[in-house]
Amino acid sequence: MFCWYSNKKVKICFDIIPSVSIRYYIPSMSYDEKKSVEKYPFICKKELKVNLTDKIKNKTYEFKIPKGYCYDGASIPRFFWRIIGPNTDNRFLIPALIHDVLCEHHEYVDNDRKFSTEIFNALLECSGVYGMKRFFMKNSVDTFQKLFCKW
Repeated sequence: MFCWYSNKKVKICFDIIPSVSIRYYIPSMSYDEKKSVEKYPFICKKELKVNLTDKIKNKTYEFKIPKGYCYDGASIPRFFWRIIGPNTDNRFLIPALIHDVLCEHHEYVDNDRKFSTEIFNALLECSGVYGMKRFFMKNSVDTFQKLFCKW
């Protein structure tokens, strides 16, 4: 494991550099496969072992993201693209990958929504997303989780 990012609250480690790619239509795909690509246009290209440390609670969580895991990237409504950027912005791909997995598997972090949000924020910060944009994304994600994800 190598440390991807660390601050006063969290430490994020991976076994390899995360590798994601864009999925695209292939002529031989079925209608359902094309719909899947449309809904989840990004794919994790290699199995990724993740180690997250909550420095405040002195607790560490480990899990794997399987090769072939598909996700939708940053869930940014089109209306906000001019302010934040499109969901395809490469600065958002790794933060969105980790956060999407945590949203699907709350148990990976003992159902700790606030820690998950801190991880997302830390990953955005180390990806070069600064200031108000990161603040808006972090708080939007946290509010969405509270209201719609039963988290």
